[in-house]
Amino acid sequence: MRPTLAALAATLLAFGAPVAMAPGAAAATDVSTVADALEKNPVYVDPAVRTALTSADVDSLTKTIKDADKPVMVAVLPPDFPKKDLFTDLRTKTGIVGVYGVRLGDAFDARADSAVMSTAAVHNLTTSVRGEPAAQQLDDFVGAAVRTAKGSAPSSWGGGESGGVPVGALAGIGAVVVVGGAGAYALVRRNRRRREAEQRAALDRLRVVVDEDITAFGEELDRLDFHPAEAGADDSMRADYERALDAYEKAKQYMAAARRPEDVREVTRAIEDGRFSLALLAARREGRPLPERRAPCFFDPRHGPSVEDAAWAPPGGAPREVPVCAADAARLRDGAEPLVRTVDTGAGERRPYYDAGPAYGPWAGGYFGGGILPGLLFGTVLGSMMASPAYAADYGSGYGDFGGGYEGGDVSGADFDTSDFGDFGGGGDFGGGGGGGDFGGGF
Repeated sequence: MRPTLAALAATLLAFGAPVAMAPGAAAATDVSTVADALEKNPVYVDPAVRTALTSADVDSLTKTIKDADKPVMVAVLPPDFPKKDLFTDLRTKTGIVGVYGVRLGDAFDARADSAVMSTAAVHNLTTSVRGEPAAQQLDDFVGAAVRTAKGSAPSSWGGGESGGVPVGALAGIGAVVVVGGAGAYALVRRNRRRREAEQRAALDRLRVVVDEDITAFGEELDRLDFHPAEAGADDSMRADYERALDAYEKAKQYMAAARRPEDVREVTRAIEDGRFSLALLAARREGRPLPERRAPCFFDPRHGPSVEDAAWAPPGGAPREVPVCAADAARLRDGAEPLVRTVDTGAGERRPYYDAGPAYGPWAGGYFGGGILPGLLFGTVLGSMMASPAYAADYGSGYGDFGGGYEGGDVSGADFDTSDFGDFGGGGDFGGGGGGGDFGGGF
């Protein structure tokens, strides 16, 4: 019988399912054990608390997460498991950008990368399940988390059961792993193929707009009446000129290498850097004070760096201050319409970029990165799309800054914002993102 069980165990390992620890096995004593398990499966139950969930409970949670293709993880640990910096250490060791829910004894808390779920959402979800029995609590949390979380599950979750839970006869569970794992894998592949096709189509439309931007910037360089060796040119002027040329070359290289819509933000960021270098060069040559670094004109970044902020409202929307070039500022003062950049919507018509579809978010993000973008786009079609939970999964994370470059399910290793997993001002207030790196004061 023992050789048969050993052979079945080897078969399970071949399908990526860790062999369950036998009853009475020693409990995990460090974060590394939990992290190793979560890298392979989204649900982990420590052997010391194996009665907290049945194998059916674990299977159900795992299926919910994998079917949704979301980067949501849960771990059930004994009450004496080391709490200090648990979330931060767990996130560092797994390296997975995602949502982490942990039940420690009878207490529950969660953390998430902000690219995947906002702090407010984590707090609300955790609060809503506080005090529930283990099975119901985790089922409710996972069900809500997969509906809210952005991004996709990591590829390492190809199949198998959660580690650390006795699951009964190895032969029976082997069949479940093979059949269930194959079905889940097929669903994940189908979802990812669909997203990849949508991203390719979006990038094709976006490429036209970006090529127009690169061409316009190149024409500015061609019209520039400057030579590094001309009389009066100094080292600062030459440095500005070189930066502008470098930005032009980088923009072309980045666009040639772009594979997803979010890759475009590096292109427009380079163009914006180049245009500011030209503005510095012009000021030096004319003996004017150097301009402050400002965002480009909101209505069309090809107009160059903005010179002031002006009140503007989209049709039916609330007024807000937007950065504008001198020409558009004059038009607004005269009651005229600004010259807005229009783009192809894919439906045979051209509309302002902020009403044309989600793919233009990364394009705008490169120009208006940081905290400025949400306020500029509030109430527009693009702004509404970017605020939806599904946006980051397809067009990049980081509403407003598009920074970081990591989506849910990506493996960033230790490259993450520890404030997402630290003290959000809750101090000893346990639950929902409060409580800090010590996992909250509720224990």
